[in-house]
Amino acid sequence: MKVLSVKLPEALFLDISREASRRKVTRSEVIRDRLSAKKPAKASLWDQMEDLVIHDDTLPKDLSANKAHLKKYGQNRTR
Repeated sequence: MKVLSVKLPEALFLDISREASRRKVTRSEVIRDRLSAKKPAKASLWDQMEDLVIHDDTLPKDLSANKAHLKKYGQNRTR
């Protein structure tokens, strides 16, 4: 098995140490478990951006036709 040294934030180190103590295993075992539990990258661009999509049932039905929805549009942008 290969050895890898990493620097961790204090909070993450303590979290790993607590879990290792609770499970009665080494910190290395906890880290290996966490790394192997990582989900693989999603295949498509849509899958990666799905959480950014606004679902149409949350928007007004006349969004494209009613100019009142454009009132103050873009005024809060900073350049």
